[in-house]
Amino acid sequence: MAVILSGAGFVLAVKNNFFGPLPTYDQLRKIERNNASRIMSADGKLLGLYYYQNRTDTKIEDISQTLIDGLIATEDARFYQHNGFDIRSFLRVLFKSILLSDRSAGGGSTISQQLAKNLFPRKDYGLISMPVVKVKEIITAIRLERIYSKDQILELYLNTVSFGENTYGIETASLTYFDKKPKVLTIPESAILVGLLKANTGYNPRLNREAAIERRNTVIGQMAKYGYLSDSIADSLKQLPVVLDYQKLDHVEGPAPYFREYLRQQAQEILDEMNENIGTDYNLYVDGLILKTTIRADLQACAEEAVIEHMASLQKAFNEQWRNRETWKKNTTLAKLQIEQSIPYQKLKLRGLPEDQILDALKIPHKTKIFTWKGEVDTTMSSLDSILYHFSILQCGLLAMDGHYGHILAWVGGPNFKYFKYDHVLSARQVGSTIKPFIYASALDHGIEPCDYYPNDSIVYEAYDDWIPKNADHKYGGYYSVQGGLVNSVNTISVQLLMETGIPETKLKLQDAGISTDLPQVPSLALGTAEIPLYQMVQAYSVFLNEGRSIEPVFLESITDANGKVIYEATAAKTSDPVFSKQTVETMLALLKGVVNRGTAAGLRNNYKLTNEMGGKTGTTQDQTDGWFMGITPEMIVGIWVGGDSPLVRFRNLSTGQGARTAMPVFARFIQKTASGSSTREFINGSFGLPDDIYDDLACADFKESRGIFDFLKKRPDYRETQNQNKQEQKKTVKKEEEQSKVGKFLRKIFGKKDDKNKK
Repeated sequence: MAVILSGAGFVLAVKNNFFGPLPTYDQLRKIERNNASRIMSADGKLLGLYYYQNRTDTKIEDISQTLIDGLIATEDARFYQHNGFDIRSFLRVLFKSILLSDRSAGGGSTISQQLAKNLFPRKDYGLISMPVVKVKEIITAIRLERIYSKDQILELYLNTVSFGENTYGIETASLTYFDKKPKVLTIPESAILVGLLKANTGYNPRLNREAAIERRNTVIGQMAKYGYLSDSIADSLKQLPVVLDYQKLDHVEGPAPYFREYLRQQAQEILDEMNENIGTDYNLYVDGLILKTTIRADLQACAEEAVIEHMASLQKAFNEQWRNRETWKKNTTLAKLQIEQSIPYQKLKLRGLPEDQILDALKIPHKTKIFTWKGEVDTTMSSLDSILYHFSILQCGLLAMDGHYGHILAWVGGPNFKYFKYDHVLSARQVGSTIKPFIYASALDHGIEPCDYYPNDSIVYEAYDDWIPKNADHKYGGYYSVQGGLVNSVNTISVQLLMETGIPETKLKLQDAGISTDLPQVPSLALGTAEIPLYQMVQAYSVFLNEGRSIEPVFLESITDANGKVIYEATAAKTSDPVFSKQTVETMLALLKGVVNRGTAAGLRNNYKLTNEMGGKTGTTQDQTDGWFMGITPEMIVGIWVGGDSPLVRFRNLSTGQGARTAMPVFARFIQKTASGSSTREFINGSFGLPDDIYDDLACADFKESRGIFDFLKKRPDYRETQNQNKQEQKKTVKKEEEQSKVGKFLRKIFGKKDDKNKK
C-alpha cells in the first residue's frame, strides 16, 4: 500500500508542476512546429528545402496506408484501444523488461507518448530523470488524445519524428531515401522507414544495409502477426532486396544547389520587403512556404549530367598537360587568395598564429575528403595539398533559359557546392568571341551588308597604344565577307566592323540587350575583353529569339504560405524596346546557324551528329583562360563557361583550351540528353522560321574564289588611293573613338549594292 501511495503522490507532484510546468491544453491546441520551406521545380519536383530543422508537413491522407499499418503493428499495436497510455503495455514492460530482463518484450511507450517526447524534449532531473519524464509524457499523451483524433495523432507524429540524417517528417524521409511521395511507398519501403524509428543510424539502409534489412523484416513480421499481411506475402516480401534512390536534400547537396542559394537570397529580400511594407512576419526557414521556380527538374538533370560527363574527361586531359608542371604547387603565393580563404587557414588565423606557423600547420597530413568528378573520395592529405589540389579543379557554369518567356530552366554554377561556393553563372569573366554577334548585329543595323567585304589585315590602331588585333590562327591576307568573318570568328574583321559602326553606339546596343557590367571603350571590345557574367550573356542573346527585344530572366514564379495562400507572384518577364531591327535579327540567326553548320562550331554536326536546328558562337580568351559557348535553339538559349577559379588554371595551348573543345562539348551533351527525353525534346525541336530572302542576301562569294579578285584589285591605283584615304580618315576620327574602314564602301562601289526594293 505504501508503494502505491508513494507512486500516486509522485504522479500528483508531476501533474501539479512540481518538476516544472506541463504543456497546457491551450498550448497543445496551438502546436507550432518549424516547417521547412519547399523549393519546387516547374515540373513538380522537389529541388530542395530551406530550414532550421529539415521537416515538412504531410496530411494523413497523403501517407501510404501500408506505412501506417507497419507503424501501428510495430510501435503501438493497441493504438486504437487506449487513450494515450496503454496500461497493458506498461505492465508488460514493467515485469518482463525490467524485472525479468527480457529485452524481447518491446517498449511500453505509445505513439501518443512518443509524440509528446518529440514535441517537448526531455530535461535532466538527476537520478529520478526517467520516472519524471515518463510520467510527464504519459500525462501529455492523455491530454493530446483528448484534443486530437487518432488520425490527427498519427499525422502529428509522422510529421515530427526523426528518420536520421537530420531528416524529420515522413515526406522528407520518403523523398530522401526513395525520391517519392509517402503516398506511393511500397510495403518494403514503408517497413524500412518504420524500422528507422528504433535506431536512426543503426538501421540506416544507406549506412548499415544488412541491419536495415533485418529490421525491415521484423516490421513486416509484425504486420503479419497483427493481420495486416498474410504470412505468405510477408515471407515473399522479406526476400526482396533494398532498393534506394537516395538524395540528400540539404543546403549543399541535391539538384541545383547554386541556383537554390541564389534563390534563397532573392526570396529573403522579397519576404523582408513584404514584412516591412504590410506587417507580415514570414520566415523562410520555419513557415513551410512553397517556392515555385521556373527550373525544370528534367532539364536540370540533363545539364548536371552533361557537365559531369564532359568535365571528368576534360579534367583528365588538363592534369596530363600540367603533370609535374603545376607552378602553383612550386610557388604557393600563386594560390595565396585560395589559401587565405580556406577554412583551415581561417581557424589558425583566429588563434593568432603567425603566417609561418600557419603554413607549417597546414602541411601536416591527416584524413580528409576531396572532390573528384567521379564523386567524393576519402584520402590522407595535408590541408595545404588539399587546397592546391582543389585549386587545380576546372570549373564550369551552365545556364539555360526559355528564350521567349525568360524562364530559367537549368542552372549549374560549379562542380560541387560543398567544395566550391563561387557561382560561375554570376561571376564576371572575359567573354571572348561570344560578344561578336552583337558587334555584327550593330554593324548590320548601321547599314553594313552581310556580303560586304573587309580585308583580313593586321591594322595598327595608333590611337589605342598601337594596339594590333591578332587572329587565333595567326593567318592574315585576303578578304572576308561580313558573313565569313563571323562564321570563321576572324578577329581583324570584327574590330573593323566595331570601328566603322562606332564604339559608343555598339556599347549602347550591348547595354540595351541586358549587359549591365562596365564595358571598355576600346577596339578590343570586339574581341570580348569585357568581363560579363554568364547570366547577363544569356539574357543578351534573347534578342535573337524575340525580334530584337531582350527579355529579363525569371526564376521564381510564386511563393505560397502553409495554408495555400499565394503571397507573392511574379509579373510577366520584362522586355526591352527593340535593340536590333527584325531583319537584322533574322540575318544574325542565319549567320549563327552558319557558325554551327560550317564554322567554328561545326563539331556539333560532325562530331556529335546533332541534327536539330540551332545556332551558336564559340569563344576563347587570351592564353585559353576562358572557354565559352553560347548556343541557341528555336526555344532555348544555353550559355556555358569553362575555366579555372584562378586565371592561372588554364590549358597550355589553344588546340585543347579553345571554347570549341572545353565549353561546346558540354552544350552538345546537354542537347543530346534533352533530345532523348520525351518531356524535354520540345525545347530543341522546331524551326527559327526564317524567310527565304534572308538566305538570298547571304549568297556571298566563297572566300577562296573571291581572294583572286581582291588580289587583282589591290594592284589598281584607285584601290591603293582609297586605302590611303582610309588611313587618313582613321587618324582624323580616332579622337571620337570611331575609326572607319572605307574598304567595304569601295568594294560596294565595285560590285554594286542591291536596292532594297528589288529584294525578294
